[in-house]
Amino acid sequence: MEASGGLTAHRRLSSYTAVPMALDEELANRVRELVRSETGVTEKRMFGGLAFLIQGNMAVSASGQGGLLLRVDPAESADLAHRAHAHIAVMRGREMDGWLRIGADGVRTKRQLEAWVARGVAYARSLPAK
Repeated sequence: MEASGGLTAHRRLSSYTAVPMALDEELANRVRELVRSETGVTEKRMFGGLAFLIQGNMAVSASGQGGLLLRVDPAESADLAHRAHAHIAVMRGREMDGWLRIGADGVRTKRQLEAWVARGVAYARSLPAK
């Protein structure tokens, strides 16, 4: 579906400018609970949120913009961005394949959050340890 200016609705949504907000501690705790049994997990404040790293590779972050910042296989970015509440992350004005933003409405339930976190953890685990 085309939006005004010839941009797809997906592209238009992914180019918004977010207003920084306080880290969602409840979401961070929910993610922490899901990754607690994983080996090699560390937490680090980065990208304006609290990131969860697997063997030094970022898997998922409770974003300071709300929702998640998620690392995924770059080859799957476009397909995943068509799912509800997901879009390719924009950093420094450009879309970043391999990074998705998942809106807060897309992680309200445990089932929703588990699916996204599992995807991020699996991709991070597939990368060489840092």
